[in-house]
This record gives sequence, C-alpha cells and structure tokens, in this order.
Amino acid sequence: MKSRTCRVEGILIVQRRAVTAMLAAATLLVTAGCSSGDGEESGGGGSTSPASSEPGASAPASGQTAEETPPAKGSVKVVRTVTEGLKTPWGLAPLPEGGLLVSSRDEGTITRVDEKTGRKTELGSVPGVAPAGEGGLMGLALSPSYASDHMVYAYFTSDSDNRIVRMLYDAKKPAGEQLGAPDTVFRGIPKGTNHNGGRIAFGPDKMLYVGTGETYVTELAQDKKSTGGKILRLTPEGEPAPGNPFNSPVYSYGHRNVQGLAWDSKQRLFASEFGQDTWDELNHIKPGDNYGWPEAEGQSDDSKYHNPIDQWSTDEASPSGIAYAEGSIWMAGLRGKRLWRIPLNGTEESADPQAFLEGDYGRLRTVVSAGGNKLWLVTSETDGRGTPESGDDKILELEVT
Repeated sequence: MKSRTCRVEGILIVQRRAVTAMLAAATLLVTAGCSSGDGEESGGGGSTSPASSEPGASAPASGQTAEETPPAKGSVKVVRTVTEGLKTPWGLAPLPEGGLLVSSRDEGTITRVDEKTGRKTELGSVPGVAPAGEGGLMGLALSPSYASDHMVYAYFTSDSDNRIVRMLYDAKKPAGEQLGAPDTVFRGIPKGTNHNGGRIAFGPDKMLYVGTGETYVTELAQDKKSTGGKILRLTPEGEPAPGNPFNSPVYSYGHRNVQGLAWDSKQRLFASEFGQDTWDELNHIKPGDNYGWPEAEGQSDDSKYHNPIDQWSTDEASPSGIAYAEGSIWMAGLRGKRLWRIPLNGTEESADPQAFLEGDYGRLRTVVSAGGNKLWLVTSETDGRGTPESGDDKILELEVT
C-alpha cells in the first residue's frame, strides 16, 4: 500500500580536552562528552521547541534528549457523545473559557456547544456565505489574542471566491446576535463546486495557516502566483507572513486539496490532502517545498517533489481534519469512515498506521485535540454524501493512546 524512505541521522561526538600543567611534568586529562544532534527529521525530548529553521521556529535547547517514539499499537475509546443534531458540521474551535464553536457548512451559521451538557446556542449567521457543492462555511480558528479581542476567524465560500473573515464574538448578547460584522482579512482564493480547501489554524508562531484547493483547475497547484492548491501563511491581519519563502502568502505548493493542519510537540507542521483516484496523503510541510500535484500523486521518484509520510487508497481515507496527540497524528476519514492513527518518529511514521471506528459513525470530518490523551471528533453524515440514520451529526469525546 505504501513505500517509505528512511534517513540515518548522525550523532556528533564532541570532545572537550582540558590540560593541567604541573611545574615538573605535564599531565594530559581528556574528558569526552556526547550530545544528540537534533536534525529536523529526528527531533528531541519533551521540549516544545521546534528542531527546524522554519519561520517562527527556534533552535533546540542544548542537551535536549531524544524524542520518545509512541507504542506501535494504540487504542481509541469513545467516552461519550457530546452533542448531536448538527447539520453539515465542518470547523471546530474549542473556547478557552469552555465550550466548542462549530460551523455549519450549508447553513452558514456558527453554534456554541456546551461540552458538558451538549446544549447548543446559535451565535448567528455569517453574512456572504454562498454554499454549493463542497463550498460554504468551513474552517474556524480563534485569534491568537482571543483572551483580549474575542475574535473568531472563519473560511468560507462567497459568490465570487473563498475568503477569510474575522468576527467579534460577544456571548453577552442574545442568541443569534452574538457575532459582529465580518471583517475580511483575505480574499481571492479560487472557488469551485469542489476542492475549496477550507482548513485554517493559527500556528505556534501566531501566524494564520490556510489550506486551499485547486478547484479542479490542476495547473493552479504549481502556479506560485495563485493561492489555489497551496498552504498559505498570513499575519492575523491577512498580510503575507514574515519569512515566507516567496515573499507572498504562499508557504508550500503542489497540493490538490488540503483538508487538515496540525503541529506536533516540536512545532512541526503536518497536513492531509485528497488525492485523485489513487493516493491520499499525509505530509510534513516544509516552507517552499513542492508537493507534486498534478505531476505526482503519492510517492514519487522525482526528487524535486516532497514525498508524503504515508499514502492511502481513496476508499480507505479521503482524509479531512487531523490532530496531534500522544505522539501520533490522528486523521479523520470521510469516504474511509474511520479514524487513522499514524505514530511518528520525528517526521516519519514509526509503525504502520492503525484504523479505528471503521464504519461505526460514518463519515468523519474534523478531529481536534482536547488536551492530553483526549480528542474531539466531528462526524459528517449530512454533507450530501453520507447515509445518516437520524438526519444529523455528532461531536464525540475520545480517549486515545
């Protein structure tokens, strides 16, 4: 099903010599010390400092210990159903004060879910959303200054493009009126019936990362001047982030339809994306790298393309959201109707991926870390391609290892 590449990291042995001179004779004392060399593929101990030179990253601390590899086999336990009765849920953003914000792709609304009781409160509708096909109100993210500004960012399809807006969330106002007027921070992302991308997330560097699609216009993915088929990196105000590789919003290119974004404990970025008919992908994202589409789908022998960490047939995956927890990437599958666990050693898989919940809850759209070994998982049976038994969707709480 997949092929892998392996790298052998060197260990740098540093010898320090101290010489103590005596009046009558010289005695040479040698002491040797060893430290792990944390290359960008190998990582280091429990620190959250990234081992890379990517924008927003810092060098690993001296003496950092080796990164722990998770067990080859993991587990998933469904703790409870948090809420149900959702319609076309897509994005999910946990609030620091408690509660979960969830977007409805087709209804263009944002709802707050009380994660303890499951009670739902509609914040309001997002003006300008034009749902069609796979387009509509999709990804959500909280401002990196949310504690002071209470801004919620949203990615949506309008009549003319895909765009990103931010809105003030005021929980003190009546239900249905809690969203302020949208302020457009970025516009002009190509739109289509399908392949609109839609995932947004603020990274450890407090920059906004955006997954876009090539809307079935395949040449957009390789066009660095287009924002289609890319991962974008923006300031919270929507400007190209400092340090971007092409002095533009583009961070990486050659993508077909990026659906998931997540960082590990070393601040390394991972992304999931749809293939066409053969291979879906999980990738480690490096600034400026070319991920191959449409020239390469899955693993390629051409060194100018960045190969995926792993690949799956489209009926096993059709991946959407991803999250990092317990040393693994967890990837939600739409057509695959399962949750994949991909254990990591740095930016390579440390063991074969495992599938969980296969067919138990239908199509799976979004997975988000809930802290520690907990995940929030959102189903997607009402997106027009599922077979919902009760006509609604759910948020589940999971425990994973």
